[in-house]
Amino acid sequence: MLRQPRFSSSRIDISIVSARVMVVKVCGNATALGFGPGCYTRFRTSGGPATPNVQHITSPLDTVQTRVGGGQLTILRALRRRSVRGPSSIYLVGGPVRDVLLDSPIGDLDFVVEGDAPALARDLAAEVGGEVVVHHAFRTATVTLGDDRVDIVTARKEVYAHPGALPTVAPGTIADDLARRDFSINAMAISLAPGESSVLDWHGGLDDLGAGVVRALNSGSFADDPTRIFRAARYEQRLGFRIEDETGLEITQALDASYVQILSPDRVRHELDRVLYEADPAPALVRLTELGVLGELSPAWRKADAVQRLASRQPRGPEDSAVRPFTPMMYLAALAYGMTAGQVEGLVQRLNMPNSWAKVVRDTHRLFELEAELASPGLLDSRTVRLLQPLSEDALRAVAQVTPEDLVERRVSKFLNELRSVSPQLDGTDLMALGAPSGPELGRIIEELFDARLDGRVGTVEDERRFVREALVRGGGSQVG
Repeated sequence: MLRQPRFSSSRIDISIVSARVMVVKVCGNATALGFGPGCYTRFRTSGGPATPNVQHITSPLDTVQTRVGGGQLTILRALRRRSVRGPSSIYLVGGPVRDVLLDSPIGDLDFVVEGDAPALARDLAAEVGGEVVVHHAFRTATVTLGDDRVDIVTARKEVYAHPGALPTVAPGTIADDLARRDFSINAMAISLAPGESSVLDWHGGLDDLGAGVVRALNSGSFADDPTRIFRAARYEQRLGFRIEDETGLEITQALDASYVQILSPDRVRHELDRVLYEADPAPALVRLTELGVLGELSPAWRKADAVQRLASRQPRGPEDSAVRPFTPMMYLAALAYGMTAGQVEGLVQRLNMPNSWAKVVRDTHRLFELEAELASPGLLDSRTVRLLQPLSEDALRAVAQVTPEDLVERRVSKFLNELRSVSPQLDGTDLMALGAPSGPELGRIIEELFDARLDGRVGTVEDERRFVREALVRGGGSQVG
């Protein structure tokens, strides 16, 4: 059931008086808030240093156009030209509308057309020299130009046959399309028609932006699509908002009804992938753990201690400039740290993990099992290399950050920063010149020479030659000068 709209507005003006305070002035029909026709003002604070510059945004669409470039800008301009001469009504919707109002970086551009989106996308791709992929089942299309892509969607209604099902869609209006969306802050649109600069907001999105809340648009929203639970946590943490109380209750009810359990592996993995690729994935991962969402996927995911330890060591400032940024797969490794073999394999199956994901979580488990040996004071560097060489770099880097064992951290870090690049100065050709036979014997001597180099038993080229001669004698082979 669609919730009662809080207000609708016909015009907004935004003044960013500093990097910390944004004044949102809404003018139009605000009777649902008790203001009557006219204007009201919201204040929003954000992090960052104050600045004396004053920016006035009277046309959000024009502002979007100044903040995108490349293929996105080319496509946006082409669609605006089509809005001038064509009968189709085209709208910028969702995330970019939200982000321009929050003075946040704009990611992907999403458009809705009251008409045939695939046909529009094909014409657009031909005009700008891009490529188009059509998704007929949902009447959507993706246009790619260079490294940029935009989605163009036919305005539609949606009906869910049962919880967790993919929707059945039918053509609709922009009002229908906004009403089907997940959260009020994503249910706003801007018409591309000339002279139209207003934000279409029938569901209180502007009000919720001002209040800093993530509010589900419809009751039963999480039963229709349980993946919205992941998105609620992601938006809450990315924007520094809070999940609205009634929405939080509906999330709890959806979890109690085990709706997450009925999602397909690929849909769950897709949502987790989007969390992992957030600029800072840790807050959303911790929040999903607190809500009990990740615990629905694996009993090992009822705590996020390793994720928090990894996040606490995330390079953030100029003083960390020499440290490579942590990767999304390092956070996946942190989630897998401490799992049993059975839990790892269960999760690989539950998420239908691609090989790259499965290797990270399996290698993290392997490292966890190796910690006792890696913490042994007498462990040789050559043994360390034998243990760690086959393992994923993301797993190694993550475990080095989250292990409670100082010696394990030092050993893994030494492998990553030093040992794995160590090699003898002599190669196979040099060894055969010294009399080493080709085949398995040559491989044995090369391996022994590597170990000697790692453990400091040889240093110079002459040390290596002497070592090879002695190895040939031990093995019964011939030797030359």
